[in-house]
Amino acid sequence: MKKHSIILYIVGILLIFESAFLILPLIVSLIYRDGNWMWYLITMGICVVLGFPLTRIKPGKNLSLKEGYIIVALCWVVLSLVGALPFVFSRDIPLYIDALFETVSGFTTTGASVLSDVEVMSRSGLFWRSFMHWIGGMGVFMFMMAVLPMLGTSDMNLMKAESTGPSVERIVPHVRDSARLMYGMYFGITIAEIISLLITGTDLFTSLVLTFGCVGTGGFGILNSSCGDYTVAQQTVLSFFMAASGINYTFYFLMLSGKTKDAFRIEEVKYYIGIIVTSTIVIALNIKGIYGDIFHAIHHSFFQVCSIITTTGFSTVDFDMWPELSRTILIILMMIGGCSGSTAGGIKVYRIVLLMKQFKNELSVLKHPREVRLLRMDGGTVKEPVMRSTNVFISIYFVIFFISLLLISVENYDFTTGFTAVAATINNIGPGLSMVGPTCNYGFFSDFSKIILIFDMLAGRLELFPMLLFFSMLGPRRK
Repeated sequence: MKKHSIILYIVGILLIFESAFLILPLIVSLIYRDGNWMWYLITMGICVVLGFPLTRIKPGKNLSLKEGYIIVALCWVVLSLVGALPFVFSRDIPLYIDALFETVSGFTTTGASVLSDVEVMSRSGLFWRSFMHWIGGMGVFMFMMAVLPMLGTSDMNLMKAESTGPSVERIVPHVRDSARLMYGMYFGITIAEIISLLITGTDLFTSLVLTFGCVGTGGFGILNSSCGDYTVAQQTVLSFFMAASGINYTFYFLMLSGKTKDAFRIEEVKYYIGIIVTSTIVIALNIKGIYGDIFHAIHHSFFQVCSIITTTGFSTVDFDMWPELSRTILIILMMIGGCSGSTAGGIKVYRIVLLMKQFKNELSVLKHPREVRLLRMDGGTVKEPVMRSTNVFISIYFVIFFISLLLISVENYDFTTGFTAVAATINNIGPGLSMVGPTCNYGFFSDFSKIILIFDMLAGRLELFPMLLFFSMLGPRRK
């Protein structure tokens, strides 16, 4: 018991926090009188009954990084298992496996849905579905650390386990202060987008749920057309904030600190902006004939590029109908993803840049065997553990990717459907191509395939290692 006390204690805290999160959809249910408030209240009760006794347990020891990974993975699983209950109780999503898929998709900011008609869902269900994006975007542990002191020196290991990117650095010396700063910026971007959408004539409810999906880079819509029925002004606001949400939050910290030049010297940010601009121009030229003029081509291209590279998943049009060149670029953007230290998914621009630099160095060494070249990023030398973790991450990423593709291929759907379904879930994007395109959903998959894709969503959000360690602990132990 003493050995696992710290695990039980943190799970207990998580459940109490989840009960607090459920207050908002409960209030929405009361406002719109959809009759579901009792189901959120019951789920809150379950969280408290299960969680409160666990918080009475005194943590026995500090966490190692390995234990931090395992606890974060366990807590995200528990968060999803309980978070799915309101959907089942309210009959918004009657089948538990479908509700779990939708919930994991929400918390991991994937945005892949099993629903063929989201407009029939209750208002509270739509709100909870999108609010999960906001909770999962920056990370539930980041929120917990920002609100209360947890475990002292163990906090950094929990932050490393949940954060995105090959390395995690404190913005300021103390972990709790870093968490507060991150959430302060996250909250500030959220408020800015809500106000911007309200100015364009969007009602408050729609502004909230779109902002949750945009800032959290999730992408759950409340219309069957995703964002296709909104005005050009509303879509432009969403494009801007999607792009902003995919930037490393260190950039914003430097900007707020008055270090504008340092902010724009971050190589990852420069490459990220360059990828967006280049992809937008190429796709716009490729689809100009579809929309008749360059303005609409640029508008839809920019929106979709921002949506896909930040792994948000909103859409204004059915991009599955675009030419092959544009579709291929979008698939590449799916895998690249946003910046490290942001709410976006994917491999991350930082890792891609590191791999390109490593490739360049290797070519140089082949030409000049006696030459010694150091790998540099942002003016500093990249440490060997960072490069090693990047190479290992890429290797494991493709192993999981192709195993998942092989497992769901037993259902015999076309290759484009299977490939982009895995790409869209492991990169936390949502829509893919063909049968999982922007106008389709994942409801046709079997329960087995849904479980595979659920694992991919969780693994992608937690950057693979926490989920792999967690499941390795469930297997037989060495004697």
